[in-house]
Formats: sequence, structure tokens, C-alpha cells
Amino acid sequence: MIISASYRTDIPAYYGDWFMNRLRAGYAEARNPYNGKPYRIDLTPAAVDAFVFWTRNPSPFSAAFNAVAHLGKPFVAQMTITGYPRDLEPGVIDVAAAVASFCWLVAEFGPRVAVWRYDPVLLTAVTPPRLHRDAVARLADALAGVADECVFSFSHIYAKSRRGLDRTGISWRDPSDAAKRRLLAELATIVRERGIRPTLCAQPGLVSPPLTPARCIDGARLAKLGAPTAALKPKGARPGCLCAPSRDIGRYDACPQGCAYCYATSRRAAAVKTLRAHDPTAREI
Repeated sequence: MIISASYRTDIPAYYGDWFMNRLRAGYAEARNPYNGKPYRIDLTPAAVDAFVFWTRNPSPFSAAFNAVAHLGKPFVAQMTITGYPRDLEPGVIDVAAAVASFCWLVAEFGPRVAVWRYDPVLLTAVTPPRLHRDAVARLADALAGVADECVFSFSHIYAKSRRGLDRTGISWRDPSDAAKRRLLAELATIVRERGIRPTLCAQPGLVSPPLTPARCIDGARLAKLGAPTAALKPKGARPGCLCAPSRDIGRYDACPQGCAYCYATSRRAAAVKTLRAHDPTAREI
């Protein structure tokens, strides 16, 4: 079993003590997002083949990364670095710190451990296509020779995303598929020219050269890091997803970074409240 930690919240940035406690306990609990019922996830070494961490700020999780490595369990950190204006990303660490953290991960744990994500690609009054081209070029220059893959996706405007964007007062748009393909191909070319492989997450209708489909919970990458291949056959969670199956141990409305486009948080205030009330000794976040 692969443990996802977590596409629902940024566990490395905020919940490292909780994760360490659950690792020692050998299990964690999470809740079904549809009916609220808790379920138990086995975290014993015999049950876990690998971990995939999702984060914007891995630095507070240093002890946990080392604990996972000490257990002999391979892991990958999917790290989002976009550098959008603060109106859209009020609580994320600055770009220089994010790049430094990415480089630290690779230096400390190896070249296949970290994957750079530039997603979602969001078109607004403050993030026009020119900004994306410039930002991707700067980030790719900074991560050249360190990152081996950049995962893109174009923004999918879920109900939570729409409400969050509308609250900013910033105008936004969802362009045509043809316009999305053109911009994604430009961004992909920029990173490929720096030696970074461009991939696209779960949007097969937008794939065009030099992009290839992403596998965010990537069986091949995890196998190269030592995960048993029997656990890594693709079983996507939604159409177009090529990820290996995993169990997620996170919780919605628990990330206080406040990204306006986030599908996992309804309001930043709710996530701040969750974090303040958080008990690191509890069975679930």
C-alpha cells in the first residue's frame, strides 16, 4: 500500500508531529469526505510500501523524512512552486525559500525524491500568460540540474475554487482547450530546454508535445527508489489519472495557506481554526 500525505492538506508544512506520532502508533484515521465516517489506515512497516508527500513547504518535516528513510521506506515529495501574487497565495513560503527547500530535499535524499509541480496554471487579471511564461522560465533556471520533472495542470474550477477566486475580487477566466494547449506547450518547452521533463496531470485532452501524461503517484519512480513493483500498478482515481492506488491520511479544510483556487479548503479561516484546535496526539488530523 502507498500512503498519500496528503492531497487534502499540507502535512509536511503543518502536521509533522502528528505524522510522527501516527508512524510510531502504526496507524492513522481519516474520514470519508462524503459521509464523514472514520476509517483506519495501517502504517506499520509491513503494510506500507511507500509514501507520497504533497507540500509547498517540506522544511518543517525534516525529522519525519528521516524517520521514513530510517524505516527503509521509499518516498517522493510532490512540491508545488508557482510564485503567484499574494492575492492568490497569501500563506505560502516565498519562491526563494521554496527553491532552497526543493534543492535541500534532493541533496539530502536523492535526485528522484522531489518532483516540481507548477499547478494549477490559472489565468486571471494578475496571472496572464506572460506571467506564467516568465515565472516558469525563472523557476526552471533555478531548478535546472536539480528537478527532473515538472508536473503541470490547467486550473479546473471546482465549486470551492470558484468561491475562493470570486472572494478575491480578481477577474479570472477559463479559456478554450485550444488556448490551454498552446500555453501548456509553451511552458513545457521552457522546462524541457532546461533539461526538466514536462508532464501533465490527468488532462489527456490537453496533452500535446512536448508534454506527456503525468503519474503523480508514480509506480515507476517509486520502484526505482525501492518500492515493490506489485503494489504499483496504475489505478487512477478519476478519468485520465494514471496514478498507482494509494490511501490518503489527510483532512479537508486543514491547510491555512489560503490559496484562492484550492479545491481542498472552503475558507482559510476554517483551516486556521482546524490548525489551532489540532491535537498532534489524536488519531486523525
